[in-house]
Amino acid sequence: MDIMDIIRLLLILKIKKKPIFTCPFGTYTYRRMPYGLCNAPATFQKCIMSIFSDYIERIIKVFMDDYTLYGDSFDKCLESLSLVLKRCIETNIVLKYEKCYLMVE
Repeated sequence: MDIMDIIRLLLILKIKKKPIFTCPFGTYTYRRMPYGLCNAPATFQKCIMSIFSDYIERIIKVFMDDYTLYGDSFDKCLESLSLVLKRCIETNIVLKYEKCYLMVE
């Protein structure tokens, strides 16, 4: 293997396509495939989008495992939170308490 073979190999590895997933906010791709799983991010995003499909763009924005709830008033936000938490319970989605932030501007 000479230097040109090494350079060619590095170029092939650099331009190798990574998984692409889409959501209402755009199309995204990873620099590196997480956990070595094929199509895992796209599959996960599709599952989450289908679970919250009737709430998306109305009371919630979802990107992978980040959920942002919003409303016109504090009471609306509490109603949205209640609906989303009920949906999480129905579909066995587990939320980590340490990663939950409430009432953040």
